[in-house]
Amino acid sequence: MRASDSGGAGEDPFDEGGTSILRQPMAVWATAGASVVAFMGIGLVDPILPSIAKGLHASNSQVSLLFTSYFLITAVAMLVTGFVSSRIGGRKTLLAGLALVVVFAALSGTSSSVGELVGFRAGWGLGNALFVSTSLAVIVGAAAGGSAAAILLYESALGLGMACGPLLGAVLGDMKWRYPFFGTAVLMAIGFIAITAFLKEQPRPARKTSVLDPIKALGHGGLASAAVSAFFYNYAFFTVLAFTPFVLDMSPYKSGGVFFAWGVLLAVFSVLVAPRVQERFGSLKVLGGSLVLLAADLLVLGYGNHTTAVVCTILSGAFIGLNNTVFTELALGVSDAPRPVASAGYNFVRWFAAAAAPFLAPKIEEWTDAHIPFVVAALAALVGAGIVAVRRRALTLRAHELEPRHATEDGVSAFAN
Repeated sequence: MRASDSGGAGEDPFDEGGTSILRQPMAVWATAGASVVAFMGIGLVDPILPSIAKGLHASNSQVSLLFTSYFLITAVAMLVTGFVSSRIGGRKTLLAGLALVVVFAALSGTSSSVGELVGFRAGWGLGNALFVSTSLAVIVGAAAGGSAAAILLYESALGLGMACGPLLGAVLGDMKWRYPFFGTAVLMAIGFIAITAFLKEQPRPARKTSVLDPIKALGHGGLASAAVSAFFYNYAFFTVLAFTPFVLDMSPYKSGGVFFAWGVLLAVFSVLVAPRVQERFGSLKVLGGSLVLLAADLLVLGYGNHTTAVVCTILSGAFIGLNNTVFTELALGVSDAPRPVASAGYNFVRWFAAAAAPFLAPKIEEWTDAHIPFVVAALAALVGAGIVAVRRRALTLRAHELEPRHATEDGVSAFAN
């Protein structure tokens, strides 16, 4: 739930129950710090995609496979993260994920071909899936001040990571495209040491999760509708994230600045704006309207001049932040499946679009021109809005029973989503 849902009107989430959100055990800060770095890894390569293509003598479509391999493995891993964490515990799952990220991020920096780099990013994706699917549950279990304070802290870590990832990529990548990968490995190694030192093992779930549980959960019409709509939305989202850097064709510093501003808008609209507009207009109206506005933004981005493309890239962060929040709440609240299971099934479906868009957008450009990938992305966003409109009844079936929620219990929040 959001901080505002945990108590009376006007309650300050930064001072819930007399306990400041900043007064947390070291275990919480260690996990939150590692979460920042984990989310930084998603946008890290954005500013250096052209540099990687030049350094490895690869085409745009080949370099875009860095996202495809990462998110394809992430999608499949959604089926096994609950299986793993319910058996070995949250602490060991976090450490396993961090260890994989450290190893494969470092190996990514040593790559001599784009094929090697794509393969190492796949291993990185597995580690990140294990980590982010568990981190919020661990923070909630260890935090002082209740779950609302813990979720707010986690969402802040997510926003900071999404905004700072492109900056880190720009600063280190401007020196050499390999350095951001080594930098991430070092930061995650520090996170591994901090969690080892400060985090105690968390209680395991009473019931062990099956690999097939998330698939079975998708048998619910409302959850399936949310997942399919999010699939089309994510295609549009990751066209912006993975293909726009090639269109902007800027230096790592300038590209990093653009995506830093994009990440700031994403975080602000996800954490601060979405709850307010949902309360006023309702979740489905906000989602449908935001998807339509994202489609319009993508069309202007594709056909505008360079300055317009920069502005529309940054502006898309606002719509993406709104969509991420509402989609997550729908996925978690529309069915009676346990929230970690519903989240896993929902993310299993939508992350396949995150894998498809980075591969297809450059291919569409090769077959047509640079405008058409954005037209396809805009159409995908409109399809997502259409599904929300057509399946409105299924998506609101249990709304009267639910409190609004802002993040999943198993750590995959609106973005990771």
